[in-house]
Amino acid sequence: MDQLGLSWELVLVDDGSRDGSSARLDAVASEDARVTVVHFARNYGQTAAMMAGMDHARGDIIVPMDGDLQNDPADIATLLAKLDEGFDVVSGWRKDRQDHAIKRNLPSRLANGLISRVSGVHLHDYGCSLKAYRRDVLEGVKLYGEMHRFVPIYAAWNGARVTEIPVTHHPRLHGESKYGLERIIKVVLDLLVVKFLFRYAGKPIYVFGGFGLLSIMLGFLAGVWAVVLKGFYGTAFVQTPLPLLCVFLGATGMMSILMGLLAEMLNRTYHESQGKPVYRVARVVRAADRA
Repeated sequence: MDQLGLSWELVLVDDGSRDGSSARLDAVASEDARVTVVHFARNYGQTAAMMAGMDHARGDIIVPMDGDLQNDPADIATLLAKLDEGFDVVSGWRKDRQDHAIKRNLPSRLANGLISRVSGVHLHDYGCSLKAYRRDVLEGVKLYGEMHRFVPIYAAWNGARVTEIPVTHHPRLHGESKYGLERIIKVVLDLLVVKFLFRYAGKPIYVFGGFGLLSIMLGFLAGVWAVVLKGFYGTAFVQTPLPLLCVFLGATGMMSILMGLLAEMLNRTYHESQGKPVYRVARVVRAADRA
């Protein structure tokens, strides 16, 4: 960073380590005013650590990076150069990934393909933590669970220009990865949440109400068919599950619609009580500003 001639800071997040890292990080911070250390009370996971780093960062550009030494800090210069081309998010792509082919690389490819297809934001490597963000695209972004990999999606859906460049990836020499094949299941569940929040967080009745109306319609058809069987074929109601299915689907549909209305009330309370905007302004131009 000194070679780039830019002012910079380093925010180190200690995610509840118990191996002596805490004292070593404090020693680094005591020798350099540009270093800030954030200590967690316990281990909260990668997403929380990344969120803490973003919250405590003060610069106009934020570059997160894992502490396992697999990413190369020299690539930061390339990321910044790409930002200067007019992009808001530059994502690293571990094109020549130095990890286990089955345990790490295969699940990653499957997850990345699924995320790209569902989100519409096509990146080869969502799991690479080495990315460069302009601060304004991160305003209002809150990360939970394992959603740190979806930050480029949040940014793109809010109008940010997102691109991807290859970065260097070194073999892991220290520690062990916590990810495996089970991460695909987590990605699918997190992706459902992200997709729902983007498309229906403002109008949850569309999801709950739509499902409710579909259930009621299917229940009505089941009831009609039960009556047809009774009237034309002499099939008693107790001889077919259709009446029970009619009642079950009808009740499920009504409950879904009521849940949608309740979600609408909660959504209104959330926005109005906290003053949360329902839009994001890129810039405002007035004729008076040019005078």
